Amino acid sequence: MTTHAEEVTERLSTETPTPFHRALLKVSGEALLGDRSYGIDPQTVVAIGEEVLAVHEAGTELAIVVGAGNIYRGMAAAAEGMDRATADYAGMLATLLNALTLQDALERLGVQTRVQSAIAVSEVAEPYIRRRAIRHLEKGRIVIFAAGTGNPFFTTDTAAALRALEIGAEAILMAKNNVEGVYDGDPHENPDARFLPELTHLEAIERGLKVMDTTALSLCMDNRLPIYVFELAAGNIRRVAAGERVGTIISTPSS
Repeated sequence: MTTHAEEVTERLSTETPTPFHRALLKVSGEALLGDRSYGIDPQTVVAIGEEVLAVHEAGTELAIVVGAGNIYRGMAAAAEGMDRATADYAGMLATLLNALTLQDALERLGVQTRVQSAIAVSEVAEPYIRRRAIRHLEKGRIVIFAAGTGNPFFTTDTAAALRALEIGAEAILMAKNNVEGVYDGDPHENPDARFLPELTHLEAIERGLKVMDTTALSLCMDNRLPIYVFELAAGNIRRVAAGERVGTIISTPSS
């Protein structure tokens, strides 16, 4: 796994884009909102499905982790007095709703898809089994990982980093809602925030940049797993998976 990631890191400065063989796409729950303030916008889900289909047809083995911010946020509920562990479990179930919705959209487009859940919901999803997930990818299926890590106090960012490493992904493709990459501040609050096209995992941690949580960033840094942060706009998932420079690249150079 580390070898795959190091190869990707070494090619960041090359001019010729190289498609990924296997990657993990992290989609925020907010990305499924579309123009809504809550829930799921069917047209947006179909548009994401069409992007994933294009990546799949180009030959990239793709796994997906989807968040739950469009439905439920465990930390927000905990701040309002709910027990944090209970709130996080509710958030895991919300990711399952999003995963099943995305699976339905992909299968209507003709893509074989499997949802694997970190918590037991045998009627609607397979249990997460690493070897089975890898086998699905090798057979040309899309795998959607639901319910985070299956443990409270861990975010879907950490789940994305963990699953990417477990399946031997070459990179995490992090699709953000209405943000073209990483900035040195919140561009929605500070119009002078500067766009950062490239930085290291350590810089992201030390500067407290809101890319992923610290646990996820540390996991990626320790295993030299690059993160491509970009806006979930038309064509971007396809372009990033094809190796184009879009948004921000977070990597740790080989020492």
